[in-house]
Amino acid sequence: MGKRSAKSSGGAGKAKKAAIEQRRAAAEGAGGSTPSPAGDNSLEPPLDRPVRIYADGIFDMFHFGHARALEQAKKLFPNSYLLVGCCNDALTHSYKGKTVMTEEERYESLRHCKWVDEVIPDAPWVITKEFLDAHNIDYVAHDDLPYADASGQADDVYGPVKAMGKFKATQRTDGVSTSDLILRILRDYNEYVLRNLSRGYSRKDLGISLVKEQRIRAQHNIRQLSNRLREQRLKVAARITKRIGISGRPRGGGGGGGGAGGGSGGDASGSDSDNSGGQVRR
Repeated sequence: MGKRSAKSSGGAGKAKKAAIEQRRAAAEGAGGSTPSPAGDNSLEPPLDRPVRIYADGIFDMFHFGHARALEQAKKLFPNSYLLVGCCNDALTHSYKGKTVMTEEERYESLRHCKWVDEVIPDAPWVITKEFLDAHNIDYVAHDDLPYADASGQADDVYGPVKAMGKFKATQRTDGVSTSDLILRILRDYNEYVLRNLSRGYSRKDLGISLVKEQRIRAQHNIRQLSNRLREQRLKVAARITKRIGISGRPRGGGGGGGGAGGGSGGDASGSDSDNSGGQVRR
């Protein structure tokens, strides 16, 4: 996707913006509320063209949480055009830390998301009015949590946009984030090392020494042996439990019935003894 030229807005775009400002001023003069920080009372959208919505981020290890956020942004209005800004490596590494994917990989991932109409590479860390005007952006979509600006320019990166009435809140997807995915890999680090070794990667590719490789393999073998022994113990315990259950069952009738039968049999025996001179009938 190509970049959109800043000149395309022209005088017509400025006139439409002026009309929107006039409607906003009239509403405030009539007692209307000013735009709330969450964007609930934001400026009126244009009616004669697609609403231009901007969403930004790092989008490292692009996952369904990212896609859902972009889907929400795209569906804010029936007729919309979604621009997605992605910060480059230099900016991201400076303020947030190292990424797994390069900037080009992150840009390309976004281009393949069906909700995205245009990708803006080298996006700014803090959104300014000049940037919004240059891309003729009507609204900025992001979750409503206050994001402290690591560059030191503001307490909330989206604070200025909220103040302009151009912010639209989206919802985060719980349970998935780039940090969560990285944590899963770190937590099972040895398993992924063995996984890649088995797929043909060398120790040099993985950045580990021979001693570390041997230690990881030894730990893996010990864990496998421990699991096999545990499974065998469980099988033996199950067989013993089954045999004890069989041997402990009363033979013939139930215990209660046998007891009752024994009682009546005793009465019968007594009567037989009386009738047969003390001999018990078998």
